Amino acid sequence: MAKKNHATIRAGKAPSQRMLRVGEELRHALAAVLQRGDFHDPDLQGHLVVVSEVRISPDLKAATAFVSPLGGGDMDQMLAALRRAGPYLRGQIVRAVNLRHAPTLSFEPDTSFDYAGRIDAILHSPDVARDLGKGRSADDEDDSWDEEEDTEGADDLGYEESDDVDDAFEEGEETDGVHDEPANGGGGKRGA
Repeated sequence: MAKKNHATIRAGKAPSQRMLRVGEELRHALAAVLQRGDFHDPDLQGHLVVVSEVRISPDLKAATAFVSPLGGGDMDQMLAALRRAGPYLRGQIVRAVNLRHAPTLSFEPDTSFDYAGRIDAILHSPDVARDLGKGRSADDEDDSWDEEEDTEGADDLGYEESDDVDDAFEEGEETDGVHDEPANGGGGKRGA
């Protein structure tokens, strides 16, 4: 029988609030341990590791941490070092997070930054800019707000344009009789 990866999200179902909360707690704890840098592995010493996400299985027994080296570096070497340090990291995390069972840790490369870079490059490519330019009409070019267009319907409702309210607020006058005093008369004591 094939080994089931517990850290995968159930097909068609989003992670529960508990899974998200525990995953975030594990991410914080793992990041704190990695930031301290008290390792005996030379591949991890002196390197900063970014933990962008931790996904936990529904039974909270397996966790997958998505990591990337800060400032570049060899991803494969870093992943191998993290996998070697997995039992140590698991022991450190269980001390920081109050869980019934310490989840087994697996490490995967975080490709979200690469994906975001590819999407950004696509959106800024000349072909996309040209295609977006074709879809806009001459009316769409002027996106500025026009007060005359915005208040045309107000005349039909019987409202008149008035600058009195704007002037009153600029001068600090009261326009509707509302004062800045507490509701109990400003005495400061209740029931007095």
